[in-house]
Amino acid sequence: MKKKAEIEKLIALMERLRGDNGCPWDREQTLKTLVPFIIEEAYEVIAAIDEGSDESILEELGDLLFQIIFICQIKKEDKRFGLAEVIDRSHEKMVRRHPHVFGNAKADTPDEVLAHWAEIKKEEKKARKSLSTLSAMTGGLSDVPDALPALLRAHKVSQKAAKAGFDWKETRDVLEKLREEVEEFCAATEKNDKTNMEEELGDILFTLVNVSRFIEVNPEDALRKTIGKFIGRFHLMEKAIEKKGGSISTTRMEELEEAWQESKKLE
Repeated sequence: MKKKAEIEKLIALMERLRGDNGCPWDREQTLKTLVPFIIEEAYEVIAAIDEGSDESILEELGDLLFQIIFICQIKKEDKRFGLAEVIDRSHEKMVRRHPHVFGNAKADTPDEVLAHWAEIKKEEKKARKSLSTLSAMTGGLSDVPDALPALLRAHKVSQKAAKAGFDWKETRDVLEKLREEVEEFCAATEKNDKTNMEEELGDILFTLVNVSRFIEVNPEDALRKTIGKFIGRFHLMEKAIEKKGGSISTTRMEELEEAWQESKKLE
């Protein structure tokens, strides 16, 4: 185990990078410009976890931590807060949200823990005065962040709506809704109505998220695995075609389909 001062070494590094004689690129960054890097690093942590490599997880966690240090340094320069305040706030919140560990509440199962968690979050929300432009919006879905990736946001909205009581009774009911949305999308494509096609496609995607909730599959995980599977098959197909002296761009669709089916057998 490395000594506690290691985090201070990283903080000092960031201070130097942002200092007068530091890095021009680092000095000009703002919270807004860091957003895509934060998202990218978070997803790279997920990819490393999926890969199962301790070395990759170690490296990607470091990259994500660096982004947190970066944000804290910018806020420290603005005299708003630093990493110490972030850690204190997180510690206070986690203690408050675990009353079954640090208080007198009782929770013997994960479901009971989640019930406590949800109730405490609700109380926190009531006590917090939001300065957001969306502060006028209230209700059961108002606290789902806009900035979440669309698929994750759809999943959270679906969960909250269902918890509030707005839900189908069985999986077959939501599947029937999916069939209905697909039919409406097909009707829009026949009319070549671009605006309606976009709307109906969105309805299909949101309904599929609800399907995933009913069958207890995380849609983000499912899609990520499918993308990985597609990339693997595509690579095998490319190699098979290249062995014959061809390329994807010059090969007829019938041959591509045949190579694709062969790639599926090699998985």
